Amino acid sequence: MKNNIDIKKAVLLCAGKGVRLLPLTQTIPKHLIPIAGKPLIQYLIEYLKDVGISDILLVVGHLKEEIIKYLGTGQDFGLKINYIEQKEYLGTAHATKLAKEFIGNSYFFLIYGDLFFNSEIVSIAKTKFINLLLRENIESLICLKQVKDPEKFGIIQLDNNGFLINIVEKPKDNKFGNLANAGIYIFSPRIFECIEETKKSVRNEYELTDSIRILKDKNFKIFGLDISNYFWSDIGHPWQIFDANTYQMDKLKIGYDCKKAIKGIIENNVTIKNEVYIGKDSIIKSGTYIEGPVIIGENSVIGPNSYIRPYTCIGNSCRVGNTVELKNTILMDGCFVSHLSYIGDSIIGRGVNFGAGSKVSNVRLDKKEIYMVINDRKVPTGRTKMGAVIGDNVQIGINASIMTGIKIGANSYIGPSTIVKEDVPPNTIYYFDQNFGIKKKSLNSI
Repeated sequence: MKNNIDIKKAVLLCAGKGVRLLPLTQTIPKHLIPIAGKPLIQYLIEYLKDVGISDILLVVGHLKEEIIKYLGTGQDFGLKINYIEQKEYLGTAHATKLAKEFIGNSYFFLIYGDLFFNSEIVSIAKTKFINLLLRENIESLICLKQVKDPEKFGIIQLDNNGFLINIVEKPKDNKFGNLANAGIYIFSPRIFECIEETKKSVRNEYELTDSIRILKDKNFKIFGLDISNYFWSDIGHPWQIFDANTYQMDKLKIGYDCKKAIKGIIENNVTIKNEVYIGKDSIIKSGTYIEGPVIIGENSVIGPNSYIRPYTCIGNSCRVGNTVELKNTILMDGCFVSHLSYIGDSIIGRGVNFGAGSKVSNVRLDKKEIYMVINDRKVPTGRTKMGAVIGDNVQIGINASIMTGIKIGANSYIGPSTIVKEDVPPNTIYYFDQNFGIKKKSLNSI
């Protein structure tokens, strides 16, 4: 046994299109969606660097140019970042196979790039794996999360010592337990031999769980690490972005220093409560009330007399005008919200413009759960407060009203005094005509 084993390499799977996150992912890779003011993928890279990872491979695909442009060579993050393109989306095992040459003979982390979780999980997983490797003949560690609905997941069964004995895909009853695959692994290079033997699943994909099953059938030990006591979220639906954003912003109070956190210009008669971060060259105008946790980026102007409520994140170069109220809202870079507007529990893409008096509703009149249409199917959000999800560069006219759970595709126009009660496709003019009611025109046909 070697006593100097370490893990220096990691692979992040970042090729997916994120169709359930549309309209955001029409123009933004889901891995660059901001969580508490920072792209999702950046957290994973920082977690890995903190446990000694020096070399990362990103398997990229959809909108790969934006990911590469943001991360570069990794020099700004203190490690090396490499890229390889997954040109065909043939499953997680297929994506992992692309890392074979990069990994060589090394042990490595493999993490799905659309996850957000407590940073301690990576450290705990690495320590546990190395300790077991020194004592036992193990080949892999897989992180597991207890779920309430095991019928929706691949469920892992463990023996009394925590080693994998079975994988059951979406069981119809709970006799197999409720420990689901969390998408965080440590592997030896032997996993690539098993990927070569993996056949296509019923979904016509090469599934990594099938490769792990082959590894187990070869009598190699796979340890299951239960991470249920730590925050973990799959960023697969828009409302899960809120879960991650809330979790991360609640951590702002740890070590909070007002003098270091506020780098912008604060005019007279501004009220700031709790943890508030304000970026360089941003201006908070007189009469504005900010109730943290709140994050405001650089070169943004807020107010006068605006009300910024908890869990709101405002990006760079935004303008939030007179008497605007924002509540639990992510406002990405370059957005303008004109005076007398309200936005609640919403995710707003880059370069969106709200005309004066425009509003986003976030609560049904009957206070019931809000549904969103995902892949042409109404899906419960689990929330009674859920506003809109709006793609990049949408222009919204004055006095427009957007109802709960609505999605508006990128580059669309919403006419003045229009009530939006249905999802709006991208590149669409959507407006109210006094004689003919709601009218929709594709910008592509004009």
